[in-house]
Amino acid sequence: MRTPQKPRWRSPPPEGHRRATSHQSAAAVKAMRLVSPGAPLVLTEVSLPSPRGHELLIRVQACGVCRTDLHLLDGELPAIPFPVTPGHEIVGAVAALGPQVTEFRVGDRVGVPWLAFTCGECVYCRSGRENLCERARFTGYTRDGGYAEQVLADARYCLPLPAEGAAAELAPLLCAGLIGYRAYRLACFGETVGEPRRLGLYGFGAAAHLLAQVARAEGHPVFAFTRPGDTAGQRFARSLGAEWAGGSDERPGEWLDAAILFAPVGALVPAALGCVRPGGRVVCAGIHMSDVPAFPYRLLWGERSLSSVANLTRADGREFLSLAARLHLKATVQRFALGDANLALERLRSGALEGAAVLEMPGN
Repeated sequence: MRTPQKPRWRSPPPEGHRRATSHQSAAAVKAMRLVSPGAPLVLTEVSLPSPRGHELLIRVQACGVCRTDLHLLDGELPAIPFPVTPGHEIVGAVAALGPQVTEFRVGDRVGVPWLAFTCGECVYCRSGRENLCERARFTGYTRDGGYAEQVLADARYCLPLPAEGAAAELAPLLCAGLIGYRAYRLACFGETVGEPRRLGLYGFGAAAHLLAQVARAEGHPVFAFTRPGDTAGQRFARSLGAEWAGGSDERPGEWLDAAILFAPVGALVPAALGCVRPGGRVVCAGIHMSDVPAFPYRLLWGERSLSSVANLTRADGREFLSLAARLHLKATVQRFALGDANLALERLRSGALEGAAVLEMPGN
């Protein structure tokens, strides 16, 4: 996901993009809030106003824990509006509607992804690239997110979800799946459309374990790269059909056609370039990455390409969720209570998770 630019509101802010406040009439709900960079999240109460305009008030059933949330906690994203409630992989039920909502009804299950608002007017929005809108707003970053019992969201940016199925298993689809799929399309659909492409996945976590299933279903061999020595992660990758699994300091013994970097480690860029064939692609899928070290031009030469993906579009969401249903994608999740969000984040940071971490609100 592209690092968003500093928010530049026109006055007043667009309707439906207010942050939670404590002075407007509404029942107080529990939320895990970030009050300063580097600090642990704090369990507190916030009062959400009644939904206005295109807003939905949503009872959160589950919210995925994403590496972007760690970048938020660590102060690695610009212009963080403290305090803020993280969380942008939200599954919930509509509790109330703003007067302009036409897409949903009370009781519908919806997904709230990272992209929360775009201007609809700029060159990017008008050319099908709303993910690059410079006035975009983002769930759990510039707008309060789903580490809470309830959340407000713009209905125009929410995605319909099936009523059946565990909410915790749907939540990772809304960012790990969506941004991973955007990177996958860029990596695997080049000039050799329809041919099997040997795909390397660096960082075998929430996104990679979903994309491995997509790649295998579409006939692309998967090569999984984990932290060096992570034998459990390598076993997990093989259980999902990876042809090869090893440390990020290893080479698989054959050229890759493409590689996707989910791990936010700049040193993996030259490592991945060294593993892809001439004409191959390396795609960086994270919103933040440590500095990329200098590397010899010969690694890029041979018409290899290096690119990033930024955010997502609503069209991405509809396309991927349809594909996920058709392929019966299965998210492996570890469940945590809302109050254990800090523990979930530390497990993610340490690499101690298999699949994705998800916060559950069973009462909703």
